[in-house]
Amino acid sequence: MSQAISTAALAPDTAQTTDRIKRLIVDSLHLEGVRPESIDDDAPLFGEGLGLDSIDSLELVVLMDRNYGIKLKDPKEGRHIFYNIRTMAEYIHANRKQA
Repeated sequence: MSQAISTAALAPDTAQTTDRIKRLIVDSLHLEGVRPESIDDDAPLFGEGLGLDSIDSLELVVLMDRNYGIKLKDPKEGRHIFYNIRTMAEYIHANRKQA
């Protein structure tokens, strides 16, 4: 895994969102031995990157719904949305339900 990119250069909301997504992924998927801060914002979540699989993608759909009120209408969207932490954060900012 490549070295994690600092979220300090990102907008405060985006940095908070990426940090929260990382914590949620590690906790929800029970990724033992993975620290949220070690996850690179731009590294792929599946395959060579974090190594998630298709079952994990279902958990990510649930994570988006429970934590951000976002329901994916088309499962094919997930391939782009769940590409990496940054694409998830961008999608959340564009689509989350406002309280």
